[in-house]
Amino acid sequence: GPLRERPLMEVRLGELHTWISTCTFTPQGLLGAVQRAWSSYCAKYIHVKQGGPAGISMLLAGYCLLSYGWNYQHFKRHRWRKYH
Repeated sequence: GPLRERPLMEVRLGELHTWISTCTFTPQGLLGAVQRAWSSYCAKYIHVKQGGPAGISMLLAGYCLLSYGWNYQHFKRHRWRKYH
């Protein structure tokens, strides 16, 4: 199909700059991209016939890493204060 309709994982490396130039970077276009990514994630890992805990555990692991990244400065200062 046309390059614009291909998902990112089906675009070749040489076509990447052309594919990015066809994307719309308006708030509505970015929101649509996030919605497509979320529905693709749900279709692949959450809404499957014989599902397991993989989809939910990846979501929880991502949340744990993200929250640790947000609180890293606080953890670092607490570690320095702990023994001094």
